[in-house]
Amino acid sequence: MKKEQEKIENCEYIHVHEEIINQVNEQMPEEDKLYDLADFFKVFADSTRIKILYVLMCSDMCVCDLAQLLNMTQSAISHQLRTLKQMDLVRNRREGKTVFYSLADSHIKTILRQGLDHIEEDE
Repeated sequence: MKKEQEKIENCEYIHVHEEIINQVNEQMPEEDKLYDLADFFKVFADSTRIKILYVLMCSDMCVCDLAQLLNMTQSAISHQLRTLKQMDLVRNRREGKTVFYSLADSHIKTILRQGLDHIEEDE
């Protein structure tokens, strides 16, 4: 990321481009969908959840393995998995007495990869 703050430029002459505004208004999702999208991205604002998602991008894991790998308690991992599951970012499957977690779909991998690509651009 750029460390130096850039000056935000404003229009010197106030005018409205009606055609552009109308085109964009036609493409804008409904307000409730934008709120849902904001909630979706809020889930990515927690580094623990990002770590869990990244680990699950590499391999399906049970809570015990996640806790060991991330040096956290099973309770803390379970709490974060609950949030991720509620937002349909992870799913689980039972094999005997063990419950394995995985990413819900390939979209999550794409979001993580694109986010990392974006972060690494400026490096």
